[in-house]
Amino acid sequence: MVTLKVNGREHQVDADPDTPLLYVLREDIKLNAAKFGCGLGQCGACTVIVDGKAVLSCVTPMILLEGKQVTTLEGLGTASEPAPIQRAFMEEQAAQCGYCIAGIMMRAQALLQRNSRPTNEQISSELEPHLCRCGTHMRILRAVRRAARLMDSADASLTADRRAR
Repeated sequence: MVTLKVNGREHQVDADPDTPLLYVLREDIKLNAAKFGCGLGQCGACTVIVDGKAVLSCVTPMILLEGKQVTTLEGLGTASEPAPIQRAFMEEQAAQCGYCIAGIMMRAQALLQRNSRPTNEQISSELEPHLCRCGTHMRILRAVRRAARLMDSADASLTADRRAR
């Protein structure tokens, strides 16, 4: 039995410790945003955040995650209250088929958490491991830049709220 912290909740998982995180997320915890793409860590569709870093869940065994915080796309926001990264992707219509978008959003979220004002080159470099065949790369890049601005303005409004108190 392994205890996993996913999206702020603990889950007791009875699976082989070598089981890839992706299978546990989808089959045991029933979180389906992370996708099975290649199963080899080459396409990025399975990307989640583990302790602030983007991780390919299809090649990450569960045993490495004891005591770590796993965040999936479901942990960022909801349909009624999307996180800035989700909102930006919707506003830029960055998804076409949508299969790879959850992984791309998670890697972009990890980037924006450690660098709130990335350059275009940093965004492109960060998203390099992702394979999107739909041809929405320019929209995806615009969405990440928009998310950075949304997150920056949200931080600014929080700071203003704190000053007003």
